[in-house]
Amino acid sequence: MQAESDLVTGDAVVLELRLAQLASRSVAFALDVLVQAALLLLALLLLAGVGDVDGALLGAIMLTLAVLVLVGYPATAETLSHGRTLGKLAMGLRTVRDDGGPIRFRHALTRALAGFFVDFWALGFLGTVAMTVSLCSAKGKRVGDFLAGTVVIRERAPEDLAVTTATIAMPPSLADWAARLDLSNLPDDLALAGRQYLGRYGTLGEAAREQLGHRLAGEVAERIGAPVPAWVPPWAYLSAVLAERRNREYAGRYGQPPAQHAPPPQQSQPPPQSQPPAAPPAAPTQDTDNPFTPPG
Repeated sequence: MQAESDLVTGDAVVLELRLAQLASRSVAFALDVLVQAALLLLALLLLAGVGDVDGALLGAIMLTLAVLVLVGYPATAETLSHGRTLGKLAMGLRTVRDDGGPIRFRHALTRALAGFFVDFWALGFLGTVAMTVSLCSAKGKRVGDFLAGTVVIRERAPEDLAVTTATIAMPPSLADWAARLDLSNLPDDLALAGRQYLGRYGTLGEAAREQLGHRLAGEVAERIGAPVPAWVPPWAYLSAVLAERRNREYAGRYGQPPAQHAPPPQQSQPPPQSQPPAAPPAAPTQDTDNPFTPPG
């Protein structure tokens, strides 16, 4: 099974996403089964404390609880976390749409129902069907993925942080502005799409570059509550946001920001220091050269 997939966005732009291997998906599934078993055990302990219950009623209650746990848990978890269960979270995996976008409730519910009836439990022979279909699929899809139009990807890329740093450089004129942004609502899948766009900026056609850049920048701006300034190109806005996000993650892990390996864009005057947090960066004057150099 291939390790990468070319996913086509709505703007007909190809993005490479790292597909989850069968082994990592199996471990994630096993972890989720442990969580589900714990939930069922807890429910049985609660039922045991009720007292005498009619056998038929008890059987109906247990069947209902089993369905709720085996279907409700993955559907709810993947909906609330945009494609993650606890097992996927532990393994660094995420379920996304075929076009690379975040899944919705209907996708999660379809996958959960297919998992219960076909892939794993009712007719799945404890995962035999899911494993067989995944091995026959070029993208490692199980039946639920085919029905929902989804694919499972790896979010933890085994690449050196220095390489990531060299790929996305902070525009100096936006550094102070980006440092005051609230990035807590920026989801991983959207950040991944932004990194893919910046990494392939030089290979995209001009029309696709502009359309995808404006769309991604708009989605990021909506998430973090910081509009794109009129004078800032979409790629520069994305570079500033993603570079700041990476620097914060690196600082939280190692206690200091990463060294900058990428050549900086052309120098320009930084925005005034007296601006309020997350205020739009100051526009350059007419006498100032273009402060932004597009990525290669």
